[in-house]
Amino acid sequence: MVREASLEELSRLGLPLPPAHFPLVWEPGDRIELRPTGEIETRVAVLHLILARCFGMPPQAAMSWLLASHLVETVTPPEWQFVTGGKGDHRSFVLHFDALYALAWVLGLTRQLDPTLPVDERLVERMPNILAGETVRHWRSRTLTAPRDPADAAALLDLHYCLDWAYLEVEHAHRTLPGLVDANAIGQRRWALEWAVVLRGPYHDEPPGWEEVDLST
Repeated sequence: MVREASLEELSRLGLPLPPAHFPLVWEPGDRIELRPTGEIETRVAVLHLILARCFGMPPQAAMSWLLASHLVETVTPPEWQFVTGGKGDHRSFVLHFDALYALAWVLGLTRQLDPTLPVDERLVERMPNILAGETVRHWRSRTLTAPRDPADAAALLDLHYCLDWAYLEVEHAHRTLPGLVDANAIGQRRWALEWAVVLRGPYHDEPPGWEEVDLST
């Protein structure tokens, strides 16, 4: 039923449908969970900081904020190199804005995750005020998160799994996309959902780290 709904949405958007053998995200009998809310909030905060660095926040200020928020150990090695020395693909880190958007949806901080619409401009207002020195602890105390039902998040993951394939097909064929976002944005949103949704079953390993999410399929 979930896959049928995903294919109906692709048809509505005028997108090509994946082949019949295109795999499902989960197997019958799998248990579906979300990562702990605190873990998702932490990842949101780190991505928000990465974006602040992309748009000019000095390395020392970023380091000070990470220390004050006790987040140093949650930063991945590529992120650490970028935060401290500006090393890495700047453009790829800017693209994380869409991953942040998807995680905000998982936490209930934004109402929708429409594949035809760009990131809600009001999203920044719901993030920690890093420039003002607001720590993650204070942000959590003033932010009312309402995590989505795991089944709803898994259904949206399946949709983005199919959208990722379809958007790449459209771009390779030089056709017009149905909305205001491109395949990169869809891929980032899928990345976030793949990380946030935890599948438990005999065919699944332990949940991957942020940098270990496999988007090759």
